Amino acid sequence: MKRRPVILAAAGAAAAALVAAACIMWEPAIAPIPAPAPSSFDRALTLEGARVVALGDCAVCHTAKGGQPFAGGLPLVTPFGTIYATNITPDVETGIGNWSLDAFARAMRHGIARDGHQLYPAFPYIHFTRMSDRDIEAAYAYLMRREPVTAKPPANALIFPLNFRPLVAFWNVLFLRPGEAQRDPAQDEAWNRGRLLVDGLGHCAACHSPLNAIGGEKGGLAFDGGVVDNWEAPPLNHLVNGPVPWTKVQLATYLRTGISRAHGAAAGPMLPVTLELATVPEADVDAIATYLMSLQNPAPAPAVVPVSAAAPDQSAIARGATLFTGACAACHGPGSPMQSVGGRPSLLTSSAVNASAPRNAIQMMLQGVSWNGEDAMHYMPAFAQAFDDRQLADLAAYLRATYSRQPPWTGVQDTIANLRKGDEAR
Repeated sequence: MKRRPVILAAAGAAAAALVAAACIMWEPAIAPIPAPAPSSFDRALTLEGARVVALGDCAVCHTAKGGQPFAGGLPLVTPFGTIYATNITPDVETGIGNWSLDAFARAMRHGIARDGHQLYPAFPYIHFTRMSDRDIEAAYAYLMRREPVTAKPPANALIFPLNFRPLVAFWNVLFLRPGEAQRDPAQDEAWNRGRLLVDGLGHCAACHSPLNAIGGEKGGLAFDGGVVDNWEAPPLNHLVNGPVPWTKVQLATYLRTGISRAHGAAAGPMLPVTLELATVPEADVDAIATYLMSLQNPAPAPAVVPVSAAAPDQSAIARGATLFTGACAACHGPGSPMQSVGGRPSLLTSSAVNASAPRNAIQMMLQGVSWNGEDAMHYMPAFAQAFDDRQLADLAAYLRATYSRQPPWTGVQDTIANLRKGDEAR
């Protein structure tokens, strides 16, 4: 009998916890609307929306390889499984054609779909929540005037229990801080515009920050660098500490053109970002560069190379030199015509070659840089099929020894094998 009050109290607490959890996880649906006529949207607002959508990289994430723009289906491989981007064309059945502006705004600010289900935070609503009402309305107008495409993305393949969407509500409790960004009166207009774009619409920290065990950005480490699609997203707060310190002009040029003579060329997930930024006003890109350059940390003390550090593998370097002469020297070799035409970056100052890890240098060799219309100066063929793992490792050893003063990379061949597997999974 004495145990009965304890049992009742425990049962009551458990029931209260379940009710509280249900309240956190449940979200109401917003009623569908008839598909709005494209002509119902103001043309000026729609044009403004094109700028917003480009700055937010919406097409980059919501367009599958070879698919229709904004029709979804692009796989995002995460440590928890694969998530497929949704269709955001105005198709009524498979897209957002019956979403009201209120439903769209709730998705952007709170990560909740029109029917009330939780959106996975691969969609960076924790950053989009800082967008202004005007930008959200403009993006909605632009998307609702696109061509409707009937396309249902594949089902997500996530591990249990993360495939149970309502659990995302608890993730939101930890990481979502809704609210439009506020202007800092102590800073000028360019800095404030840049912060809005970097922290909000551009969601730069989503890729360029380390993530914790449950996929949230680690507190206090914003812009310290991350890994996206098997590429390293370098720190954005140490741009002045590389072999050649970045300047604001160099950064703005790189963001607009995808290439920097002093640092390298955009590739992997960053390349489509620069293609989008090439379509927006230069003032926006300059504002982004202004804000990012204000985040720079003092240069760290020079790294002390341990006495036991691995010595360069001279045999691998010699083999790599032969491969470089045959496959790379025509574009990257000293005195090659391609080094004096079009502002191609030199390997001597390449961020990838001088990085502490070989990931991006390897990915450049594996995947190259895809052809983008007439921009032949920003093209590199992929060598994934031309060279095996050992040959690529030899080439990496040669590049590191010849074009960098940093110690040799270790475990390169294993890294290559792992990157090949990861890329194949995409």
